[in-house]
Amino acid sequence: MSRVDKGFALGKLSGLIMDFQLVGDKLPMHTHGSADVHITIVARGSFNCRGDGWEKIVKAGDVLDWQPEQPHEFEALEDRSRIVNIIKGG
Repeated sequence: MSRVDKGFALGKLSGLIMDFQLVGDKLPMHTHGSADVHITIVARGSFNCRGDGWEKIVKAGDVLDWQPEQPHEFEALEDRSRIVNIIKGG
């Protein structure tokens, strides 16, 4: 796997920038609690996004608004794909 993660904080905003260097790089299935639930912005490239019983192709410009305990995972469909997660809980 060649994913690079970098946290950020801008005033009251915080989150994580995740760069997926190669096709097939994955963020495994996971959930978040109410304190760290986030929105995901696809900043570059495209992904196969999966959850509990669903699957969707997302691409640059798409925004996903997760709910607490909602399972999700990402798999890069293009080299150099990027997502930005912004924490909304707390």
